[in-house]
Amino acid sequence: MTKVVTIDGPAASGKSTVSRELARRMGWNWVSTGAFYRGLAFVAKEKGIDFLNEEAIADLANSKEWKVVLTHERTEVEYGGHFVTDEIAQDSVGQLASLISKYKKVRERLLQNQRDCKIGVSGLVAEGRDCGTVVFPNADVKIYLTANQEQRAERRAKELGVSVESMINSQEVRDKQDSQRKIAPLQIPENAIVIDTTDMSLDYVVKLIEAKV
Repeated sequence: MTKVVTIDGPAASGKSTVSRELARRMGWNWVSTGAFYRGLAFVAKEKGIDFLNEEAIADLANSKEWKVVLTHERTEVEYGGHFVTDEIAQDSVGQLASLISKYKKVRERLLQNQRDCKIGVSGLVAEGRDCGTVVFPNADVKIYLTANQEQRAERRAKELGVSVESMINSQEVRDKQDSQRKIAPLQIPENAIVIDTTDMSLDYVVKLIEAKV
């Protein structure tokens, strides 16, 4: 049976970096479930689809025009014969992903694709915003990472090359959208281990989680 570890938390709390490194050390597969929403948002934007049209966005969710490809280093998104993983990392795409993630039909159609990531592997580390609550509610270990607002903004601003001030504003909007949506809101999963990564090194956080696993 596949072992599953979920790592949830708000933007720039360290989820992707920590989960990827944990998977590497354990020799497990890794998936960023947010890539499904970011990929869908990117493709919808490229095709000029109205983001207020839930039905159209949901129809695009299962389109063969795009797909998520798992590798040991990244969760790639392919569209039009090219990987667009770097493009979907932009904060503007993240805002759109947060917008469409509130749609029930979109979440329903992406859910099984996310759960299928554990098929045929010995272990999976899944990170996102509802991995421990919705995608893998029976995960063997559930982690919830957090950090103070300023440090989260500094991390993300450095990654994207933008100002810390603009990133703080952007994250406040994103956190509010994700926490207040009616369907699968960002929240601490039941029985999750909460880790505040503020001023913690990557190695220290990964070792903490690895010990729990």
